[in-house]
Order: sequence, then C-alpha cells, then structure tokens
Amino acid sequence: MTEPFGARLRRAMDERGPLCVGIDPHASLLTEWGLNDDVAGLERFSRTVVEALSDRVAVFKPQSAFFERFGSRGVAVLEKTVHEARAAGALVLMDAKRGDIGSTMAAYAEAFLRKDSPLFSDALTVSPYLGYGSLSPAIVLARESGAGLFVLALTSNPEGGEVQHAVRADGRNVGATMLAHLAAENTGEEPLGSFGAVVGATLGDLSSYDLDINGPLLAPGVGAQGATPADLPGVFGAAIRNVVPNVSRGLLRHGPDVGALRASADRFADEIRSALPTG
Repeated sequence: MTEPFGARLRRAMDERGPLCVGIDPHASLLTEWGLNDDVAGLERFSRTVVEALSDRVAVFKPQSAFFERFGSRGVAVLEKTVHEARAAGALVLMDAKRGDIGSTMAAYAEAFLRKDSPLFSDALTVSPYLGYGSLSPAIVLARESGAGLFVLALTSNPEGGEVQHAVRADGRNVGATMLAHLAAENTGEEPLGSFGAVVGATLGDLSSYDLDINGPLLAPGVGAQGATPADLPGVFGAAIRNVVPNVSRGLLRHGPDVGALRASADRFADEIRSALPTG
C-alpha cells in the first residue's frame, strides 16, 4: 500500500523542518535573476531552485500558472521540475487551486493525483467554493494514490473575506465550515491526516477558529507578504506543530546564486525552528 501523504509529510517536517518553498517564476523575478522571460529562463530558474534546495526543504510548491503561461513548453518544464524535485527527496505540492464539479473535477484530479500522470504531485491545492462536496473526485483519488489536498479555507488575500467570512444559516462562517469538513476527513489518521487547509500567516489571531483539523496547515504570507516566522505561534496557537510555512519571493530574490539561496533557506528554517515551541 502507498504510504499516505500525511505520514510522509510528518516525517519530512520532523527531519527537515516544515519550510515550504514556492517555485514562482514571475516575469519580474526572472529579470532579477538576469534570465529572459521565456521557456529557457523558466527552465534555468526552476532547475536552480530544485538543485539548490532539494536536500534541505520539506516541500516545494510550484505555482502552475507561471509555467502554463508558456503553453505546452512551459507545462513540459513543470513536468520536469516535479519529477526532479521528487527524485531528489522533496515533497511536491502543486499550487493549481483547481475547483469544478463532476467529471471536470475528476479530470483535474487525474492530471495531478493519478500516479502515472506526468504531473503527479504529492499534494494539490484545491478550491471548495463550488461546495465542499464538489471536491469528492479529488478526495477519492488522493486517498487511492496516497496523495494529499490543501483546501482554501482562510486565505491571506483581503478579497477572500467576502466569501470565507460569510455566515451560514447555522451561524458558522464558510471558512470554519471548510475546517470542520477537513477535520472529519482526517479523523483517526496517524501521525497526521492528508487533507490540509490553506490558512494565511498574515491573518493575525485566529483563536476563534478550530485549527485542530489533524492535518497540515499551509501558511502562505511569510516573507514578501509581511508575515515573519515569529508571527506563526500567535496566528496558529496550539496547531503550530502542523503548520507548513510557505516562503516564495522573500527567499527566491536571493538567486540565482546557489549559495545565497541556500543561506536564505537556512535562515528561514532557523527562524521557524526558533518560533516553534520546544518539547
């Protein structure tokens, strides 16, 4: 049987620390690196990040949009990036934020979660805002493949509040509802469930939410968006051990120098380690 994503992630976090590094080849970032905004620049950027950091981070999170913008050639680079990162021992979380219904959601799931797919990833970000039940094809395939999902719950962008903070008839808001669904998915899973939530590190005190979903909490917003590792305990409270802090531009801006990328990753990892409770 395939070992579930949650178990593999827990081990990677315990051995390497919880740092997740985004692979986000913005056009402006390629330019900062002295690369052309083309497929060759995309490939050079992605290969450099993987080669520099694959031995020291728990998770890579490629943002599929920055590859898709180059069409089929960009997707080919994404396929290669995923393969090389996983072959080097890192977990890959595909940041594609897919969300649809029925056979279309099933097709999205097959693209990223079917084991023989060229884009097979350890986990996938998904959007539940066609209703949590619309994610069922992805949940089923993730379980079969030993993969995971990260469901948008309380995101760091200010526009998200108009949906995520909307109050349902039962008095619970939409974000809290998504967390409750995930807690149910992860019931009884050890050492960690495979179905996580995306919860922004920039959101401040979230003590009014039950973040104890027995699954990972992907925390974007560390670095360029303004959150720091020291902020994490105040945001996530007792759930801090299951937090996967994501850093992208704040780290990637130190490239293309491999030594500088490694030094930056090590600094973030040390700061995160210092912020975590001992024992």
